[in-house]
Amino acid sequence: MSAHGDPIPMTARRSGPLRGEAVVPGDKSISHRALILGALAVGQTRISGLLEGQDVLDTAKAMRAFGAEVTHEAPGDWTVQGVGVGGFAEPADVIDCGNSGTGVRLIMGAMATSPVSATFTGDASLRKRPMGRVTDPLALFGTRAFGRQGGRLPMTLIGAADPVPVRYVVPVPSAQVKSAVLLAGLNAPGETVVIEREATRDHTERMLAGFGATLRIEEAPEGRAIVLTGQPELVPQTIAVPRDPSSAAFPVAAALIVEDSDVLVPGIGLNPTRAGLFTTLREMGADLTYENEREEGGEPVADLRARFSPAMTGIEVPPERAPSMIDEYPILAVVAAFASGPTMMRGIGELRVKESDRIAAMAAGLRACGAEVEEGEDWMIVHGLGAGGLPGGAVCAPHLDHRIAMSFLCAGLAAQKPVSVDDAGPIATSFPIFEGLMTALGAEFDRGDA
Repeated sequence: MSAHGDPIPMTARRSGPLRGEAVVPGDKSISHRALILGALAVGQTRISGLLEGQDVLDTAKAMRAFGAEVTHEAPGDWTVQGVGVGGFAEPADVIDCGNSGTGVRLIMGAMATSPVSATFTGDASLRKRPMGRVTDPLALFGTRAFGRQGGRLPMTLIGAADPVPVRYVVPVPSAQVKSAVLLAGLNAPGETVVIEREATRDHTERMLAGFGATLRIEEAPEGRAIVLTGQPELVPQTIAVPRDPSSAAFPVAAALIVEDSDVLVPGIGLNPTRAGLFTTLREMGADLTYENEREEGGEPVADLRARFSPAMTGIEVPPERAPSMIDEYPILAVVAAFASGPTMMRGIGELRVKESDRIAAMAAGLRACGAEVEEGEDWMIVHGLGAGGLPGGAVCAPHLDHRIAMSFLCAGLAAQKPVSVDDAGPIATSFPIFEGLMTALGAEFDRGDA
């Protein structure tokens, strides 16, 4: 079933050339953080280009529940009247974060050092995801958590009345865990230190500094240390959200595998901690160029031009690149199926605990479509069949995962036979205009089964 209603089966058929401009929505990661930090500032933060997918709308609703005034002014334009660090009020009802692991984990961090209690839940997919990776470090501040077996939602957090600063080494690369601890550290006295062995997306650090937090980066024996001085008065900001590289991945990938395609995707954030997919595609021989490179809101931005690339070859993706493209491995697996030879992806165990087990879901779907796929606990190999070589003809199960659904629909645009997903509904959580945007480029989608 869908994350937010009845199932929406959808089928993608082999399409003619994809042509035109694909204006994708605002960055989801930055949108979440803009709302949360706006709620923790004193005064009014203005946000333009906010992603209005369900995940982000659920975060906006949560900030209202904690006492911030969050107002939708116009499409993409929002204001947040913040309550200040430590100013969260106790919600009157359960906080429903829908499908968003990012939303729930960051919100837990933001409220963990305030003397309030809150109960969190989500959809069927989110209720299966482990929260211990966040609640364990939050407990170091003095926060208490009570959830279902295995540290799963629904879960009640009791914020620390007298929080203490912490020093925490993130055990696995996770921007969500790092960000949750930093947000909790805002209302703890002294310095909170978060150390990561491998760099993950750094939007939280950039935005904290923009809101006036005192933060510095140091080298520690265990890795990169982010040192945050607690109890600042955050200053409201005017934020222009760049367009989402994770959403751009789908029209870019589709253009690379659909014959004679030429698509421009403007204004995409190319933060080095997020752009690993595009680097990987270029290494595979993709005709993917950066145009009009610039900086907006402290983030590097460019227009991406993607053209049909029949000569792509499989590569071994460096495992240290995984944190910069962890959400993009599903669509990379699809592109790999249309390249020549094997593409090896290592160090991707984090995919097992995303909205679905993304390694298992992609392997099963690609096998059903006629590709050979090998998988292990933290690796996957896709044996490519070359341009136009994927047979297709399968119905794939996204398991309530928006990125799995979009990936298989992109595969169907270039496969020999149609590819269906049993529920495209969850796509609305991150990319609500996906169907219309892709159809405008020339993609052939049908509601219903193949």
